[in-house]
Amino acid sequence: MNAMTQANLRSAFGGESMAHMRYRIWGEKAEKEGFSTVARLFMCTSDAEQVHATLHFTALKDIGGDFPVTSMAGFGLTNTSENLQGAIDGELFEVTQMYPAYIATAEMQEEKAAVRAMKYAVEAEQVHADLFTLAKEAVDAGKDLEAKEMHLCPVCGYISLTGEEEICPICSVKRELFIEY
Repeated sequence: MNAMTQANLRSAFGGESMAHMRYRIWGEKAEKEGFSTVARLFMCTSDAEQVHATLHFTALKDIGGDFPVTSMAGFGLTNTSENLQGAIDGELFEVTQMYPAYIATAEMQEEKAAVRAMKYAVEAEQVHADLFTLAKEAVDAGKDLEAKEMHLCPVCGYISLTGEEEICPICSVKRELFIEY
């Protein structure tokens, strides 16, 4: 695998790993503030970020050793509204800046596994940003997010609030494999 794509995958792995933990922490805060559905969304999205980290790690399967990893990571623990804004900002950074550049590099270097992993991630991250935006609108209105169901695609990290999809719109996995939250 080309060195630049390796570095990009390691950076993406680091960022997704930190988002996984950050969302768990923010989910606990949302629960304490009485936003149980927003807390579920944070936990579900945390697991989606683990899916992305696993995709990146797996794409690097033939690369061994220790490497310094530089990646974007948001910090801060305030209230649920501000934490949701942090989540939105992080997801949109990945959608508009990080993944498009990483995908272009991997495509140029003909790294198919890396391209697939990052394309799954970027498409799911847009969905995450949209869901966090809905959650922030609800929280800012003094309400919890309205979602009786929440489903995670374990292959690409897509999240559905309805469970109505027959197949995942990103990776085409069957709905029966989705994980319910």
